Amino acid sequence: MSVRALAVATTLAGSLVLAACGGVAADQTDPGPAAEDQGGSGAAFPVTVQHAYGETVIPEQPERIATVGWSNQEAALALGEVPVIMEKATWGDDDGDGVLPWVEQKLTELGAETPAMYDGTDGVDFEAVADSAPDVILAAYSGLSQDDYDTLSQIAPVVAYPDVAWGTTWQETLTLNGTALGKQAEAQALVDDYENQIQEAVQGYENLDGQGAAFTWFDVDDLSQVGFYTTVDPRARFLSEQLGLAVPEAVAAAGEEVFNSNVSAEAVDTLSDLEVIVTYGTEADLATVREDPLLSRIPAVKNGAIVVLDDVADPTLAAAANPSPLGIPYLIENYLPLIEEAAAKAN
Repeated sequence: MSVRALAVATTLAGSLVLAACGGVAADQTDPGPAAEDQGGSGAAFPVTVQHAYGETVIPEQPERIATVGWSNQEAALALGEVPVIMEKATWGDDDGDGVLPWVEQKLTELGAETPAMYDGTDGVDFEAVADSAPDVILAAYSGLSQDDYDTLSQIAPVVAYPDVAWGTTWQETLTLNGTALGKQAEAQALVDDYENQIQEAVQGYENLDGQGAAFTWFDVDDLSQVGFYTTVDPRARFLSEQLGLAVPEAVAAAGEEVFNSNVSAEAVDTLSDLEVIVTYGTEADLATVREDPLLSRIPAVKNGAIVVLDDVADPTLAAAANPSPLGIPYLIENYLPLIEEAAAKAN
């Protein structure tokens, strides 16, 4: 909503667009289980993992794990493995140390030091990754281009995303990376546990059912359009697939070839079924949107059914924008009540 908020949204968006344009053809992907079943925990190596760029063979149990992109370190940590290097958190970090609170908590539980970190704002730090001397690179949730993948593959076997750049769900992040670590069964058990926790939490809310909802962004300096994430994006999929909220027609019409799209403010009536909005920014930004003669016609805006997430240091943004393995409990405790509150206003 603010320029800063828009920068967060569009930086992410730009990364995704560029990555999605990196040559991943539909017939090169396998969105199924994303990895060959090698027998789960204790699986005999070598393990072969399929992904958007083909398949990767991990010859033996990895001991030095590097992670690239967001959330992949959480999959390793959730499975009791501490990476030697990971990408630092540059937004949604409560104390500015580059480590999200649920990652800090897990490191403490494991009695581990914080891994080496690099800033991935401008792309993968190949030198830092190489210096960590990994024997596997986990990037199931990432925006790796073909060039990125090829370069990293010269360092160690790489687990890329299964289908679309930045389109990997937290469940896929766990199972794909877990398979590479020889812990597929443990990863699936964690997925089942977290999904049960989410479903139990959702049952405690009476308004999380059927409301038309979207994860959006606004530019208060240019309110000529409404940006939103499509159903290929994990943050949007979380709303519909796990909270039971409906996908507005305009969002569904955007398809799954791109992760984000927009609607012109002049065509705002096409968002007549947008009843709940999640977005970035400040309350002042929201006030600007509500005063706009066109955007104020959106039901969610008209009724104040909007969750506004701070884009600087609120971990709720990190949990909501990138539902991740270790962030699920935080998301349940802090994000779901906000959605419920907004959905109640929609009613």
